[in-house]
Amino acid sequence: MNHSDSPLKSTETPDRPGPEDGAALLNDVETFHRRYNVFPSEAAYVAVVLWDAHTHLLDAFESTPRLAFLSPEPGSGKTRALEIIDTLAPRPMLTTDVSPAALFRSVSDTEARPTVLFDEVDTTFGPKAAGNEDLRGLINSGHRRSGVVLRCVGDGNTQTVQPFPVYAALAMGGLGDLPDTIMSRSVIIRMRRRAPNEKVKPFRERTTKAEGHVLRDRLATWADSVRDQLTDTWPEMPDGISDRPADVWEPLLAVADAAGGDWPERARAACVHLVTAAKANDKGSLGIRLLADLRDIFNGAERMLSTELLSKLAGLDDAPWADLDGKVITARALARMLGDYVTADNDPIKPRNIKTGPKSSAKGYYATDLADAWLRYCPPRPPRVQESATAATSATAQVRALFPVADTPEVADTDPMPDAPAATAP
Repeated sequence: MNHSDSPLKSTETPDRPGPEDGAALLNDVETFHRRYNVFPSEAAYVAVVLWDAHTHLLDAFESTPRLAFLSPEPGSGKTRALEIIDTLAPRPMLTTDVSPAALFRSVSDTEARPTVLFDEVDTTFGPKAAGNEDLRGLINSGHRRSGVVLRCVGDGNTQTVQPFPVYAALAMGGLGDLPDTIMSRSVIIRMRRRAPNEKVKPFRERTTKAEGHVLRDRLATWADSVRDQLTDTWPEMPDGISDRPADVWEPLLAVADAAGGDWPERARAACVHLVTAAKANDKGSLGIRLLADLRDIFNGAERMLSTELLSKLAGLDDAPWADLDGKVITARALARMLGDYVTADNDPIKPRNIKTGPKSSAKGYYATDLADAWLRYCPPRPPRVQESATAATSATAQVRALFPVADTPEVADTDPMPDAPAATAP
């Protein structure tokens, strides 16, 4: 179905009798977005429409996902996306700058709680901005219905600590990425500039807002009709969606299920697509990226020299290792980063001596030392053919199970040197 070609039903039959058709309503909201917004994927349209609807049902859910429109360059449609949401959400508060105190006072008023639309958020959390830890903490706490912040009230010795609710819907637009803790609570839409063949209708505040307000009122009416059935519901998650991504998507999938039509199927496809894309674009942990790249480089080898690892890391085209803080990754940097992780025996991962000849050795890493970190932090690899019970209990089998193909180690001598404390790599 081409939603962009279908007219808005609300303009044809504004006084239609009977209950609102949830699926048709969401179709109309999608049509409205498509008139003014160019999103990067079908999944993005689905997610944004469901987010619009969920803002009218906040108290039916345990959490509210943050919606983040991010792009590498300005002029990518982030502000326009927020402007359209501004016409659809209840009590919208569109801003480009807000202090922790102002945001706290706004969202702690549960009777007049706004939908916060925070544009140019990169100026608050970007690399050139101050830490803004109070604001970050407030945004994170407001993700859950149980979220509160503590404030002292009263005068002098009569002050008492009082919790204030900060649960509120929040959408953001900005350049680059956001702090890890906010990203993990967000549906992330990676915006891009419109291509010459991608046309949108000009935004005119007077007429566009009137259009959006008709849909906003319909969303509010429909929300009232399904609120009881959605309260504390637990929608079925797609395979592989759990933990924090499940928290983020539960309200949106619940809205889709209540709307019916093809929205439940579209919502789950969008969930998988956007969660997978978020993981693929995750730049939050350089350490996890390092572990994943090392796992690919080892590819079944039992040990590798540091010099070889550094060369292969620097040769990866789509990786930061050739330009890490302005220079190629060094053995010292590699050792420092891996030292933050531990082996299965809970010892820090360190370079060890590896024989390179009868009387020579060099520093390197053993796959058995990295295996536990790979299992804990890296996405699973395709399963291998089942090995014998005896072999499966060995450290080598644990390492090999991570890889679809086991290559012959490329070191000269397969016998490790006696276990001796390894010096820090130079």
